[in-house]
Amino acid sequence: MVKKTEMVKKVNKTEEKISEVVEEKKTEKSSKTSEKKIKLSQSEYEKKVLELADKGLTAEKIGEELRKQNIHSNDYEKKISKILGDKYINPDLKNVESKLEKIKTHFKNNKQDKRAMREKDRVFAQLRKLKKYFKV
Repeated sequence: MVKKTEMVKKVNKTEEKISEVVEEKKTEKSSKTSEKKIKLSQSEYEKKVLELADKGLTAEKIGEELRKQNIHSNDYEKKISKILGDKYINPDLKNVESKLEKIKTHFKNNKQDKRAMREKDRVFAQLRKLKKYFKV
């Protein structure tokens, strides 16, 4: 008999824990849905995008930052990359250029590193192909 009562107590405790977790999940969902989107005018939105671009963020990072502020780019006419215009740098190009610079500085300090020399040539070729593809 003692074992059955202990088992019943354990089951009741686990059921209580489960109900607590379910309630926590419900409150999390309700708090997420209670956050409302901020609606700016088109000109204010463009100013915000250009302001973030001046900080050195790429178009993708600008979109992430705006979503954190509950501003969604889908609500506006222009894409972020179109707003940036000449300031827009393709993130693939930017990443490959920075990678090439790091490899060049490493190879400059370590002339004996043949693997770095080969990597420098490989990344340079990759950059050239991307520039040709994006017509930069």
